[in-house]
Amino acid sequence: MARPPAAARLLAAWFGAGYLPIAPGTWGSAGALPLAYPIALVGGGAAVAVAAALLFVAGLWAAGRVLRPGGLKDPGDIVIDEVAGQMIALAPIALDLRYWPLAFVLFRLADVVKPWPASWAERRLPGALGLMTDDVVAGLYAAAGCWLAAWAFGSAPGWGFPGR
Repeated sequence: MARPPAAARLLAAWFGAGYLPIAPGTWGSAGALPLAYPIALVGGGAAVAVAAALLFVAGLWAAGRVLRPGGLKDPGDIVIDEVAGQMIALAPIALDLRYWPLAFVLFRLADVVKPWPASWAERRLPGALGLMTDDVVAGLYAAAGCWLAAWAFGSAPGWGFPGR
């Protein structure tokens, strides 16, 4: 089988985060933060959500090229799924950095535990679609938890734009 294109390998491993020796998924999640910050400053949570959707599509392409037929379903070096999921977790609280650590922890927890339907998506959806979708679901769980925390503590979570 031909080696996947360098661009697909680079994107799937989120520019090397997936090659780090300990907990590459956590490094992939952390790699979303410097991307999300300027996007949130310019376009708020809505822009972060759009970026997550674009990362999902890019991840389908990149992971689809890197995954080997019949090989591991979710190899550790592919972390673009964690980047997309972390962006989803950040979207509803993107303008309030106080909640970013919570978004990070909740996403990592949901990604590891894989509550239904994340576990279903990982087991049942084929290839890159399953690899990406389970992290989208984990991101949605984390986003809901962040939104609820912000609401409970009197913050105004939302998809607004900065300065408006």
